[in-house]
Amino acid sequence: MYFNFEKIPDQYKIKNEIVQNQFLVNGKLVTWNGDLSPVYSTISSNKKYSPTKLGEIPSLGKKEAMLALDSACNAFDNGKGIWPTMKVLDRIKAMENFVAEMKTKRDIIVKLLMWEIGKNFNDSKKEFDRTVDYIYDTIEAYKQIDRDSAKFQKNSGINAHIRRGPLGVVLCLGPYNYPLNETFCLLIPALIMGNTVIFKPAKHGVLLITPLLEAFKKHFPPGVVNILFGRGRALATPIMETGKVNVLALIGHSSSANALQESHPKKNRLRLVLGLEAKNPAIILPDADLDLAIKECINGSLSYNGQRCTALKIIYVHEKIRDNFIKKFSKEVDDLKYGNPWEPDVMLTPLPEPNKPKYINSLVQDALKKGAKVMNKKGGLMCENYIYPSVLFPVTKDMEVYKDEQFGPVIPIISFKNINEPLNDMAESNYGQQVSLFGKDTKTLGPLIDTLVNLVCRVNINSSCQRGPDIYPFTGRKDSAFSTLSVRDALRSFSIRTFVASKDNDDNNKIIKDLLGSKKSNFVSTDYIL
Repeated sequence: MYFNFEKIPDQYKIKNEIVQNQFLVNGKLVTWNGDLSPVYSTISSNKKYSPTKLGEIPSLGKKEAMLALDSACNAFDNGKGIWPTMKVLDRIKAMENFVAEMKTKRDIIVKLLMWEIGKNFNDSKKEFDRTVDYIYDTIEAYKQIDRDSAKFQKNSGINAHIRRGPLGVVLCLGPYNYPLNETFCLLIPALIMGNTVIFKPAKHGVLLITPLLEAFKKHFPPGVVNILFGRGRALATPIMETGKVNVLALIGHSSSANALQESHPKKNRLRLVLGLEAKNPAIILPDADLDLAIKECINGSLSYNGQRCTALKIIYVHEKIRDNFIKKFSKEVDDLKYGNPWEPDVMLTPLPEPNKPKYINSLVQDALKKGAKVMNKKGGLMCENYIYPSVLFPVTKDMEVYKDEQFGPVIPIISFKNINEPLNDMAESNYGQQVSLFGKDTKTLGPLIDTLVNLVCRVNINSSCQRGPDIYPFTGRKDSAFSTLSVRDALRSFSIRTFVASKDNDDNNKIIKDLLGSKKSNFVSTDYIL
């Protein structure tokens, strides 16, 4: 398979290995003198393939995990800490200072996104810029929540001042496919609501956190942000076993979420904020605009090589248009450009997980043994760090590619005659995040939408599945999610309604007025944030 080993443009080179031998605990960057783990990119710059070493990270263990946990617990201090009791405006100011410094690290973080996880240049820039926008949107949403709370209510002789308060200590674990954006979609709302956080970056996309360590140290009080490097099992499990974690915030696989929940001794006290796997289908009706459906399904199934929870992972096509769709779709897939992330117009890039090509090939081979065919000419072509997308048809329920969330470049297609066929499959599925529905006839679409909204949490009309805009709810049913991640909803997920109540009498009213006038309480406040 062709691969471009031409000289790497100077602006995209990682010129020096990044030896990250520090971790952040209790407001200090602690130097680690133990074992370091190498970080490799599957991108090769040699004519003879070899992974590129990017740097090293600490292999921390239980001792360091407990240091981080103690740091976070002490910073929260049973609700007495500086951060949870701070004025909302001051927490916002700290976040604004952080994001201002973060923006100065754009070039190196974009470069590391390309090298560490193989994301193309444009998408790497989008991930960084979208994350910055998300932080500013979160700040604005928090301001509005605080404005809405800047009042007293009176009912049945009771005055109440209702606001949102933090939950405590948050363990935050992000994914490799969006190691900046989706991680920060957990981390930022958790922080700004007054929680303290222990954060472990994903296995791939870990070095790109390095340029931000100093900013986290500088702009948040000691212990509010703690960053650990190493294996999740060695760090997250002992932290959870203490029972001191109040919130598990994880984007990843349900098996990891289940294992960590099981290790917590007080499950009834554990709040969950989870973004998990999905098997989002596309349903293409006989009256669909074929060109549009193909374009959206290409983007939906192969953007970032299909390594997205929102990717289209199975396509249902009505039998009347099946042959035409498959023919055109297969040609479009074969026309996609494969190459290094910085090459112009490249869509298919090296897979960051070394074993992923072998895994995807095993799905293809299993499907072929059970009666499927590869419909596109380039399907299944392999090199050391990639396997070209295979369009598989006909796919049946006994095939692994039907059952697995493949998270990579393989596209199963199923033909249907009756709409109940895909609907029943969706109902039986373990997942329920989104669906893409392609068609024009409103008499058909209307009742179908009414059913689909009870099977998934987002129905996309004539477009591929996606997360954004971040203002809209992002969640899922069954094994796909727990809690809702969008700007306002995430702030609610990482907080709880709490309030001060007083009987409506002269003595209590005087106390409330004195509190408001003297500003002795940061919670009891009707100050309006402009």
